[in-house]
Amino acid sequence: MTVRITTLSENTAQLGFIGEWGLSILVETQSAKVLLDTGLSTSAVYNADLMGIDFSTIDAIVLSHAHGDHTGGLRDVLRRVRKQVQVIAHPDIWIPKYVVYGEMSRYAGIPYMKEDLESLGASFNLTKKPFKISDDIMTTGEIEMTTDYETIDDRLCVKKGDRMIPDPLADDLAMVVKTTEGLVLITGCAHRGIINTVRQVQKLTGEQYIHTIIGGTHLMVASPERIEKTANGLKELGLQRLGVSHCTGFNASAALAKEFSEVFFLNNAGTQITLE
Repeated sequence: MTVRITTLSENTAQLGFIGEWGLSILVETQSAKVLLDTGLSTSAVYNADLMGIDFSTIDAIVLSHAHGDHTGGLRDVLRRVRKQVQVIAHPDIWIPKYVVYGEMSRYAGIPYMKEDLESLGASFNLTKKPFKISDDIMTTGEIEMTTDYETIDDRLCVKKGDRMIPDPLADDLAMVVKTTEGLVLITGCAHRGIINTVRQVQKLTGEQYIHTIIGGTHLMVASPERIEKTANGLKELGLQRLGVSHCTGFNASAALAKEFSEVFFLNNAGTQITLE
């Protein structure tokens, strides 16, 4: 059985594709086709057209969290799906989210009304628990924070009344794919920490070995100490592929590239990998 993973939207892009801040990754197995996130706007749909990908064959959409750079393309994707489709996410995705810069703030949540998306075929399945999509694809559910060095970006807030308070990003989740080569972990931003996410996967599956990690790691604002501890934690897994994206940041990407050598790659729009 072949598993195909295609990155449709990312900050950077291969020749001929559109790069756009955000992320969207399509997973295709024998049992299901699942889209993790939809990018910021039109890039996922545009790049899918270039690759001959038919969104009407998608079985489910997973939202890794509510930020607009992962959900902004949802309306365009739904228009291409042209049927009712399950959208799996955490219940907190509808809490208003903001990025705070000093005295200024910018709305950063889902840019659409729930009713608008439902009119286009979205059937929301909101749960804090892990969700089994098919025999070989599941979500992590809400991720427990267990490390002492992974913290949430303090610029990210939610609005309660007239006050901005730190966003616990409880809606942050990831997707796990079982292959004969080992587990594949696909993340959106890993706001609650990539090592915390790994531990969640290990706890859920009972398997310690993870073959591949693809996606964002939100290390772009991390200290050198956190990057080093993260690299050490990832080294313990025996990874065969580490494809970082989006919010990983230049410094962390360079450090991970040095640490993982040929295992490492920049996972940009147009990247497609297969596993058995």
